[in-house]
Amino acid sequence: MEKIILSVKGLCAGYRNRRILDGIDLDIQRGKVYSIIGPNGCGKTTLIRAMSRNLRPERGEVFLDGSDIFRTNTKLVARKMAVLGQSDSGMSDITVRTLVEYGRYAHKKWWAGSDKEDTRVVDWAIERTGMSQLQNRKINALSGGERQRARIAMAIAQKPEIMLLDEPTTYLDIAHQLEIMELVSTLNREEGITVVMVLHDMNHAVRYSDELVLLDDKKIYTTGRPNELLENRELEKVFGVDAEILTDSEDNSPIFYAKRVRR
Repeated sequence: MEKIILSVKGLCAGYRNRRILDGIDLDIQRGKVYSIIGPNGCGKTTLIRAMSRNLRPERGEVFLDGSDIFRTNTKLVARKMAVLGQSDSGMSDITVRTLVEYGRYAHKKWWAGSDKEDTRVVDWAIERTGMSQLQNRKINALSGGERQRARIAMAIAQKPEIMLLDEPTTYLDIAHQLEIMELVSTLNREEGITVVMVLHDMNHAVRYSDELVLLDDKKIYTTGRPNELLENRELEKVFGVDAEILTDSEDNSPIFYAKRVRR
C-alpha cells in the first residue's frame, strides 16, 4: 500500500451554522493526482480549504504526514504543502520573479535574506514552469494562463511534497486550460509532487487524475480510478445526466460526453 501523505478523518465543516460537509473520510496517497469533483455547492472548495488549514472544521481532523495540521507550525506545513486558491488578487503589481520568491519564505529565518539555495530554487521554479522569458514582467501584464503558471512557480518554489489547487483552470481559454493541466501532470510525474485539485471539467479530471473523489450531498459519494467510475455510471448518477463514454483515438483514454439532463 502506498504511503498516506494527507488524511481526513470524520471532517464536518461549513460556514455560519450552515454545514457543507458532514463526516468526510479521505486518504491521499503519496505521488498520485486526485481530482475532487461534484455538483455545484457540494463542498469541493470547502474540502480543499479544510485540508489546507484555511478553514477550521467543526469536527474531525486533518493529518499531514501523520501530524495534526492544525497543531503543526505554519512554516513546517508550508514546507510540505503548497496551496493555490481561486483568487490571486493583491499580487498584481509585482514581477513574476518577486512572486516566485515568496515561495521561499517557509524555508527562511525571518531576519535572513535570500541565499544561493533560494536563488537556485527560484531559478528552477521559473524555468520549470516556462516563465524564464517573463520573469521580470509585472503580474498584471500577463495573460490568464501566464498568471496561473507564475502562481504555480511560486507554489513549487516551496519545494512541497503535496500541492492543493482549487479550480486551477477557471476563466482560462481551452489552450491555456490544457497548458496548465499538462504542467500539473508533468510536475507530478517528474518531480513526484502529490496533487489534489478541484475541477469542473469532467474530461480534465478523467484524463489527468489517478483517482477521482466524487462529492454529493455533504459527503463523499464514491472514490476510485476514472475508468471505474465511468464504467459504473457514477458520474451520470451524481450529475443527473445521460452520457456516452467515448474513447480517444490517440491514447485510448475515456471521454465523458454528457448528452442530456435526466428527467
